[in-house]
Amino acid sequence: MNESESSPRIGQVVRIVQGREAGQYAVIIDILEDRFLLLADGEKRKYDRPKKKNLQHVELKDFVSPEVQNSLLETGRVTNGKLRFAVSKYVNEEVTDVEKGDQLDGERRCN
Repeated sequence: MNESESSPRIGQVVRIVQGREAGQYAVIIDILEDRFLLLADGEKRKYDRPKKKNLQHVELKDFVSPEVQNSLLETGRVTNGKLRFAVSKYVNEEVTDVEKGDQLDGERRCN
């Protein structure tokens, strides 16, 4: 386990790697004990019915949503709209940039 995997934070975006929802993104809304996380994405998994996931079954990303984090720390709740916004912001900014870069690697050649 590297450092980013050993310290999950509330409001952090994760990619689910095991289970029915593998490949989807969600936000950490709570940390239970030291092995389990409560995840929600605002669409399929709402805030009031989060998914309990083992820490080993998710891939932690380096993106923490300040809106979600502040809302959870101040009021103890977050709206499903903020969760959807955080996931879509991460996917649109981070994931598409990586995919665009991957497509160009080695494909541009001058003849």
